[in-house]
Amino acid sequence: MIAFLSGKLLEKQANSVILDVGGVGYEVTIPLSTFYELGEIGSDVQLRIFTHVREDAIQLFGFRTLRERELYLKLISVQGIGAKSGITMLSGMSADEIIAALRSDDLARLTSIPGVGRKTAERLVIELRDKVGELTASGIPGSPTTLASKKTADAVFDDALSALINLGYQRNAAEKALQQTMKDGAELSVQKLLRQSLQLLAK
Repeated sequence: MIAFLSGKLLEKQANSVILDVGGVGYEVTIPLSTFYELGEIGSDVQLRIFTHVREDAIQLFGFRTLRERELYLKLISVQGIGAKSGITMLSGMSADEIIAALRSDDLARLTSIPGVGRKTAERLVIELRDKVGELTASGIPGSPTTLASKKTADAVFDDALSALINLGYQRNAAEKALQQTMKDGAELSVQKLLRQSLQLLAK
């Protein structure tokens, strides 16, 4: 099983990256929280990996910190949360927000994430409330936050829209949130646009 990858960043999108590790390109699905921390194309990247094996495919899920990977493993251990649902949760909320919601029984916050219904949220709280306390300390310190490369407004909007749709939001709702965010004067980077749009969609 692959548990860690270190290599050069060949491609990056809001939901996935391709890493060149010794001449082999690995496609890795990532949450937005990890995307925010990535450097530019060609930079060195280290990811903690969860290898998901199915009958018809092997998928790699990557995380910037060990803490995020551990939280992800706890999330997908709960019935009703699959490999992709766990990524969606970590994209819709930060690890701190998820842990806080679980520990405070905040079902409304959890059900604001696409694909998480009330029963699933209740199951998450019951099963994980007492297990997430150990994740209060960060896994890998010093992960630098980097700015996205400058793009045109249209390209940034399209990238952010694609990410929101992949996270399970309806196109119309995603477009409205993005348009509202841009109208509010958000700086034109995919990261900031996504972060603020997600906050609107969660209300």
